[in-house]
Amino acid sequence: MRAENTFQFKQFSVCHARCAMKVGTDGVLLGAWADVEGATTALDIGTGSGLIALMLAQRNATLRVWGIDIDTAAVEQAKENAERSPWADRIEVLQADFCHVARSQTFSLIVSNPPFHAEDTPNPDQARNAARHTSALPIPVLMRNAAALLEGQGRFCLIVPTTLAAEVIGEGAANHLYLSRRTDVKTTPAKPAKRSLLEFRLYASPTEHSVLHLQDDHGGRSEAYSALTEAFYL
Repeated sequence: MRAENTFQFKQFSVCHARCAMKVGTDGVLLGAWADVEGATTALDIGTGSGLIALMLAQRNATLRVWGIDIDTAAVEQAKENAERSPWADRIEVLQADFCHVARSQTFSLIVSNPPFHAEDTPNPDQARNAARHTSALPIPVLMRNAAALLEGQGRFCLIVPTTLAAEVIGEGAANHLYLSRRTDVKTTPAKPAKRSLLEFRLYASPTEHSVLHLQDDHGGRSEAYSALTEAFYL
């Protein structure tokens, strides 16, 4: 169920009226796909409404999550969403620019649904432009800083357009981040993948590769997508 500007999930709700980027499939996919097993601390880069931070906190009962964003309105809204949730004591939201983030703490899990619309004409809305475009967080900076903040056995998970996956993987390798898991996301089996979920580690290992179809033959949620998001969608 969805009220205007509010998404209701099984265990929490997310208001996003003041956020430049709204709740969407990309965020839900990443929040459900990222491996939280064994993680104790997590950083959500560009947290927006706080959706992914909330999903991670729901999936791991001992995980402490920090969400950061450069946009003041988004930070305020994410704080409100976290405070309303059952995990308010384990989620902290801060205004910070990941391009200049302090490296005083490391994390066992880092996630990001980053800005990636490098090919689009910049939006005149500055907040939305920063949330959407790679100029706000260039891929080399994202990968370099993530590598510096990741614990030795940690995981860095993000979702990007499939057309940018090779570039992201290359920048990861240049910063000693090695692809360990990849899921290419298709709307239907017949269509090309539009998004890629990528997991990196600080050491090389065999890469697990899979494909996820969002829709079945009748246009409804596929069994795999339903299973992935079962704990969240009503």
